[in-house]
Amino acid sequence: MRLLACVLAFFALTAVARAAEPVVAATPEQQMAMLNSGGPQQVANKKLVYNMWREFLTAHHIEAADKYLAPEYHQHNPNAVTGREGVKAYFKAIGAKPTAVPDTIPDLVSILGDRDMVTLFFVRHYKNSKGEDYTTTWADMFRVKDDKIVEHWDVAKMQ
Repeated sequence: MRLLACVLAFFALTAVARAAEPVVAATPEQQMAMLNSGGPQQVANKKLVYNMWREFLTAHHIEAADKYLAPEYHQHNPNAVTGREGVKAYFKAIGAKPTAVPDTIPDLVSILGDRDMVTLFFVRHYKNSKGEDYTTTWADMFRVKDDKIVEHWDVAKMQ
């Protein structure tokens, strides 16, 4: 009887593992709806973070950091530099070249805003130990104060 229970548990767990669905990015229409939902301050904070991501992080317009990040910007990613000038120096050092600013954010799943916090969730593509593709979610969270981004957290590990 105990063996039967173990076998059933094994099949139940493997069925759940195989039942996982891929993470899917939001459509442009869904991104706009999320961006414009909430109270006036939530909407303003979400738009600030959204536009910073498009213009500075995606399109590498380094000078745009002055528009979006506070001078004292605090960075909690263990692989990144803190302070607005440090972030700009990092992107210059890696040779980031400006590109066209996209209308939406690639691979964005969701935008959440609460009080002074905005969190962006993204699709992340990886390969498992068998070399098979799978997706999961990545999150970046920002704190906004006086219409500038003052703090950032993500789920990065030390490289």
